[in-house]
Amino acid sequence: MLEKLIKLLDNSYSPYSNFKVAAIVIMKDKKEYSGVNVENASFGASICAERNAIFNAIKDGYKKNDFEELYIMCANEKISMPCMLCRQVIQEFFEEDKKIISMNPNGEKIIHTVKELCPYPFSSEDLKWKVVLLV
Repeated sequence: MLEKLIKLLDNSYSPYSNFKVAAIVIMKDKKEYSGVNVENASFGASICAERNAIFNAIKDGYKKNDFEELYIMCANEKISMPCMLCRQVIQEFFEEDKKIISMNPNGEKIIHTVKELCPYPFSSEDLKWKVVLLV
């Protein structure tokens, strides 16, 4: 996985931050989907590598809970964690015991479960309204 991620970093489009990120998601059927961060002069139109990889799998018909692992690499020595937008998407599609592996190009890694990265998730349950009558 290390070599695949290092090679993928070259595809990052990050002219504004020069913060190159690559991600590979492994599906339960072992198929892999990759993504890189793609920046835009209008920063809100940018996308992170993690979401890019996850959305590529969704594009091909994968659904919630079809995801097994996510590998992430930044081009610098630091091992970076997914941003909060990516964590929200990760917790939407991955089961809470699945592994998120953050790496650097030296092969050092930190492994978290989804539950560890997202201890207080916002989920579909939060969208259900409950009417409480005060009498």
